[in-house]
Amino acid sequence: MLKFACLKEIVAAADTCYRQSNRFTEILQTRFQRSALVLSALAAFFCPVACRADVAPLPTVIFDGHATELTAASPFQDSPDLWVTLADLTRATGYEVKPQGVCRKELCVPLPKNKSDYITKHGSNTWFNLSGFARLTHQAAAHDAMRGAWYFGPRADIQNSYLSSLSAPNFTLPDMNGMMHSLSDFRGKKVLLVTWASW
Repeated sequence: MLKFACLKEIVAAADTCYRQSNRFTEILQTRFQRSALVLSALAAFFCPVACRADVAPLPTVIFDGHATELTAASPFQDSPDLWVTLADLTRATGYEVKPQGVCRKELCVPLPKNKSDYITKHGSNTWFNLSGFARLTHQAAAHDAMRGAWYFGPRADIQNSYLSSLSAPNFTLPDMNGMMHSLSDFRGKKVLLVTWASW
């Protein structure tokens, strides 16, 4: 195989070979066509990856401990809230918008009279303000803008249900030796819980 130092030498050598033989031209054209085919295949493979690198990822919603990637990005880019399609609302949270409110199983939360803060039509989709709804129901939410993730904590009715029954939720943690202990292991015994947090 010939090695050339610059493009000028390649052109000169190709020109000389072309004059000497039409066969070289045929080989060169065949190799060029193969190279173009390989480059086209590589471009087709890598273009979606390269094009998607500039596009923000679709948001991921973590609700009730389950992560769901949304199928559509919010058209309201200037809004700090998470707007989701009604289909994504049901897929990610189990909630459905009904005439009586936003419902999930036996729980229905009526929306305020100004429903446009929570539901709006844009394009062919109806959008629901999930983070606004979380504020309405006193449900904690956290947003990681860099990763496009939204985490929704337990609903207020679930958090407060422990207060009405005076039963602590069960949990399992390791002791100083790495042995796992559950709160339920000590049921019927007096337990002193000491907690600490860095924040």
